Amino acid sequence: MAGVKSKKYDIVVIGGLGHVGLPLGIAFANKGLNVCLYDIDPQKAKEVMKGRMPFIEYGAEEVLKKTVGKKLTTSLDMADIAKAKYIIVAIGTPVDEYLSPKLKGFFDLFEKLKTHLDDSQTIIVRSTVYPKVCKQIETFLKKNKLHCKIAYCPERIIQGYSIKELNELPQIVAGLTPAAEKDAIKLFSVLSPKVIPVRIGEAELIKLFANAWRYIMFAVTNQFYMLSTAHGENYDNIRKALMDGYGRAASIPSAGFTAGPCLLKDTMQLASFTSNNFQLGITAMQINEGLPDFIVAQLRQEYDLSKLTVGILGMTFKADIDDIRDSLSYRLRKLLLFNHANVLCSDEFVKDSSFVSKEALLKKSDIIIIGVVHSAYKKLSFPKSKKIVDLWGLTKKS
Repeated sequence: MAGVKSKKYDIVVIGGLGHVGLPLGIAFANKGLNVCLYDIDPQKAKEVMKGRMPFIEYGAEEVLKKTVGKKLTTSLDMADIAKAKYIIVAIGTPVDEYLSPKLKGFFDLFEKLKTHLDDSQTIIVRSTVYPKVCKQIETFLKKNKLHCKIAYCPERIIQGYSIKELNELPQIVAGLTPAAEKDAIKLFSVLSPKVIPVRIGEAELIKLFANAWRYIMFAVTNQFYMLSTAHGENYDNIRKALMDGYGRAASIPSAGFTAGPCLLKDTMQLASFTSNNFQLGITAMQINEGLPDFIVAQLRQEYDLSKLTVGILGMTFKADIDDIRDSLSYRLRKLLLFNHANVLCSDEFVKDSSFVSKEALLKKSDIIIIGVVHSAYKKLSFPKSKKIVDLWGLTKKS
C-alpha cells in the first residue's frame, strides 16, 4: 500500500455503517489500513465506536473491538472524505414501486461529494449499480473539472458471513482507466486471496447476473413446490428422491421464501436494463413473490381462516440473522390478516413487542407456517395434531 500515506486515511467508506460498508471497513482495518466509516446515522456510529455491531455479522464484533479507535473510526462529517486516498461507495441502490432502479439518490450523493474530491483520489463503487452507471459518474465528475480514478468492485458476500467471505472469495475488479484498475487491484489484493480484472461493463453485469441466477434457481424450486403441493404430493420427498445419487440434480435447493434486499432488486435491475425483455427474471419474481399468496390460497381451500389462529415462525428474510428487509413473512402476515385470521409471529432475532415466543406460538396456533429456518427451530418438537406448512422440509426427518 505504498503511496497511500499522503492522506490521513487510506480508505473512507461512504455508507460505512451499513450491511455492506461496515464489514468491509472492519476487514480492511484488520489488515492494518486506516479506515474511516462515513455515514449519517449517529446512533450506529456510537454503537460502533463502543465496539458493538449494530446488526448480526458473525465474527465481526471481535475484529471491531480490536480495530476501533486504532485503525478504524467513524465520521458524520462529509468533509472527512477529502482526507482519504480511496473512497469506497457502499450505499444502498433500491428499486422504486415500479421495480425500476432509483438512481437519483446515487447521483445526488456525487453532487454533494464533488467539493470534497480531488484528482489524486480513487473512487471505488461497491454498491450494486445499473449498467453504465460508473461511466455516468465519470461524465458527471469531468463536467465538474474532476478527474478522479473510478473503479467498480462489486460485493458478492452472503449477509451474516462477510468477515469470513471477504478473506476467502475472489474479488471482481474493473476500472474505467488502467490507472483506476491498478489502484483497485492494489487495494483489494490486501484483502482477497485472488483478484479478477475484467472490463467495467462486465463487472456491472457480473454482480447482477450472480444475484439473478440465484433468484431464478430459487424460483424453479418454488415452482416445483407449488406444482407438487397443488397435486397433493410432498415436494420435499420428491426432491430428496430426485437428488439421491443423481449428481445432475444435486444443486436443487429446498423450497422457501426468497427475499432480502438484493436478489429481487438486482433481477429487476436487469429487467429494466433490457426494457423488460428479461422474461425469465420477471417470471422468477412472480413465482417467488407469489409464494405467500399460494400458501394462503391452499389454506383457504381447507379452512375458514377467520376462525383460526395462524402462527408464522421466523420473520427475517434468511436464517440466523436479524434483517427483516423485504422478508416475505411480512407479506404472508398481511395476506392472513386480510383473510381475517388471528396471526401470531415469532422470531429469535427480531425485537418486536407484538411477537410471542416460539413455544407460545406452537401452543396457541391452529396452523403453523415456518417462515425461515433459524437454527433454534431445528430442535423443536412440532405438534402432530396441528397443520404445519413446512416449505423447507424442516419437520420431515425421514
